Amino acid sequence: MIQKLKSNKVLGQRLRTLRLENDFHVVELATAMQLRGCNITRETLVKIESGKRHITIKELIALKEALNVTYEQIFDNLLSEEE
Repeated sequence: MIQKLKSNKVLGQRLRTLRLENDFHVVELATAMQLRGCNITRETLVKIESGKRHITIKELIALKEALNVTYEQIFDNLLSEEE
């Protein structure tokens, strides 16, 4: 069974912000994640960033590594933004 984190627009927006802060285009990030063993496409990343698709644990790990960020940076202030 594939483990997934329930996604929403707030998490998706946070991931998009981190991608842009690290000067990645969607295609570049998808490629960097693929090099880390994650089978993901540009379209899938767009859906995750828009909150239309859940993110798997494997995808989250690959995204964290590709962007060279911490989990704290990914989840920073998400609870306060959801309220």
